[in-house]
Amino acid sequence: MDLIMRRFPYLVIFLVIAQASSAEPTAFINVNVVPMSSDEVIEQQTVVVANGLIKAIGPVDHVPIPKGSTVIDGTDRYLMPGLAEMHAHVPDADTSELDRYFSLYVANGVTTIRGMLGQPSHLGLRQDLNDGNVFGPRLVTSGPSLNGRSVSGALHARELVEEQHAAGYDFIKVHPGLSSAEFEALAETANSLDMPFAGHVPVAAGVRRALELNMATIDHLDGYFAALLPASSDGSGGYGGFFDVLLADELDSDQIVELARATAAAGTWNVPTEVLIEQYVNATPVAELRNRPEMRYMPRETVQRWSDSKVEALAENDFDPEVAALAIEFRRRLILELQRAGAGLLLGSDSPQVFNVPGFSTHRELDALVAAGLTPYEALSSGTVAVADFLGSNAGIVAVGREADLVLLNDNPLTDIRNSRRIHGVMLRGAWHSAAALERRIAPYRAADE
Repeated sequence: MDLIMRRFPYLVIFLVIAQASSAEPTAFINVNVVPMSSDEVIEQQTVVVANGLIKAIGPVDHVPIPKGSTVIDGTDRYLMPGLAEMHAHVPDADTSELDRYFSLYVANGVTTIRGMLGQPSHLGLRQDLNDGNVFGPRLVTSGPSLNGRSVSGALHARELVEEQHAAGYDFIKVHPGLSSAEFEALAETANSLDMPFAGHVPVAAGVRRALELNMATIDHLDGYFAALLPASSDGSGGYGGFFDVLLADELDSDQIVELARATAAAGTWNVPTEVLIEQYVNATPVAELRNRPEMRYMPRETVQRWSDSKVEALAENDFDPEVAALAIEFRRRLILELQRAGAGLLLGSDSPQVFNVPGFSTHRELDALVAAGLTPYEALSSGTVAVADFLGSNAGIVAVGREADLVLLNDNPLTDIRNSRRIHGVMLRGAWHSAAALERRIAPYRAADE
């Protein structure tokens, strides 16, 4: 508990409230449990939930169903922990878009999100979500980002970290543009306060210095390509494009294994957001991306803006599709080597961003991780048990005493990662939401001309 209070004190509030709640029991009967503490499936189980926690798990003939329980038939279905989206962008608490995003997350089995561009309204929103006053996943939130425009010197960086810590944000978000001295001051202050800092790696510092400074997560694999430039390089590599993808033909790929091992040794986690980078620079036609089924849940002007963004990226004078394809290959190899080295990976797609619809893009990120060489279990772990380990939370595993953030699937996700989309219902903080009920929640956000 001390570790939880130091790193993410809001989680203690979650635990206390969950234990104090008084919901009627729910029993999943004859269900196959995918606990995510291992890659096993435990067949024909009864799982009892009460007061927001898993109270009992056992063979269907051995576990009694509490009187008054809501009974859910789990026959031929699979119960796993809810997923986390560890790189989300959350609008202001008062915006009309908030319910759209949160409903889409939950409908896709996402029960925890990490907001990577925080603002003051998110502090109250975090509590309202936990209290059930607002429908949506649990929220871990940064404060407003520290970047080249918001920070003016090392002393100012220290002051901003101290202010955000005192305000109660969960971590510091790092954006591009910080000088080496500003980043050092940010890191030193955050570490002294046991406050995680995460996000982008400042060019002035580089990945290896970020590892030395105990950066909690590096998002987008930011800075890794620059770190893989050969020793003979001047360190700039010329024009790098979107997350340095156009440096791919200059990289010393033999360094990937060593850099992955260095990341593991440092204890820094990565949130690759691979689907964001791939669909932004790959050869998939814009028309195909904008016609994906999930795009109907986003405003037309948003989809158009995303389309324009990709068209502009591909039209840049220095863009080379062959180099972009090589970059995707190297990024996938880096993800696989991070996994093999034991460096922590966390599931995150960066939504809502270019063609990343909240919730749906989390599943597309799972696809990308499997395409990189991870097994379905390893990919799912990055959004369940690994998140619990990183946050020090009580979720992420189907086990007695754990928080009841669960997803009931119609098929086994360990045999085919695409089965993670086959959602029969979601349990959020101990409350059951059937697929039909969730469909009714998101239906108002579908395009009007369907």
